[in-house]
Amino acid sequence: MAVTLKDVATLAGVSVKTVSNVVNGYAFVKPENRRRVEEALAATGYRPNVGARNLRRGRTGFLALMVPELSIPYFGEMAGLVITAAQRRGWSVLIEQTQGTRDRERATVDSLGPHLVDGALVHPEALEADDFPDAEGKIPLVLLGEHAVDVALDRVAIDNVRAAHVAVSHLVSLGRRRIAAIGANPQRGTSSLRLAGYRAALADAGLRSADSLVEPVAKYHRAEGAAAMKRLLAQEEPPDAVFCFNDLLAVGALRSAAEHGLRVPEDIAIVGFDNTEESAFSLPALTTISPDKAAIAEAAIDLIDSRLAGTESDAPRSVQPPFSLEVRESTVVS
Repeated sequence: MAVTLKDVATLAGVSVKTVSNVVNGYAFVKPENRRRVEEALAATGYRPNVGARNLRRGRTGFLALMVPELSIPYFGEMAGLVITAAQRRGWSVLIEQTQGTRDRERATVDSLGPHLVDGALVHPEALEADDFPDAEGKIPLVLLGEHAVDVALDRVAIDNVRAAHVAVSHLVSLGRRRIAAIGANPQRGTSSLRLAGYRAALADAGLRSADSLVEPVAKYHRAEGAAAMKRLLAQEEPPDAVFCFNDLLAVGALRSAAEHGLRVPEDIAIVGFDNTEESAFSLPALTTISPDKAAIAEAAIDLIDSRLAGTESDAPRSVQPPFSLEVRESTVVS
């Protein structure tokens, strides 16, 4: 016979409601009661009937996550954190990879509906405002990352302009004066913001922002970073520091610097962005902007949860999680 909430409540010496609150992850449970319920759950082997619970709530039990490329570590790590945050609230996550093309992104957004998922987290690269469906009869959508598209949707993103400013100001503080940027790409919303932060930091330091020091890339991949660094080092006056718009570009830049016989950071300093796991294990370890990825995932899930609960106004909300600069060997000699 299946174990019931009442069985768990009897063993723990608490009410059925208390057991339900613990099972559903509600925070307002006395620590002692929570401990007793968790011990009773473990002792009885109770497993909630998620399907029945979702049916009672009028939900599917699934969320969608749309990302450009799972092979880019940032998106892979974010997917894992979103899954963890969603599971704590009883959701499973369906992931769609779009390769950042408008057609794939538009087709994905159009396919989302209450028959399939309860809500969606969308990280667009190419979508425009007209590509988003009317809100009526649709599921809650949360945009991840800063984008120029003007739509009335909830958003979660760090301040990319300020983060880039912090990264470049760090290089300036080390005495670097010819600072390059790798990652310009008009198709990526975050690229223009990071470029703006880069230029603002140079201006604040009284340094010239030379177009020859800004390297465009088609993709945020290692090979693109390596090729861009080679072009920079071939200049008559090569840079003494480089700000890369993600960690993969920075890892590629590290490779090219080594191939040119340069010491990092003595001859050239390099900063990345995203603080992916790879950045801590590159050689040298990479200084990088570290977004609070766990906070991004939690905030996005919270926004969907509150929309479904109907506890918020219709006005779109914007959440800006924190970030920090993780200083490592690529800019400071240890």
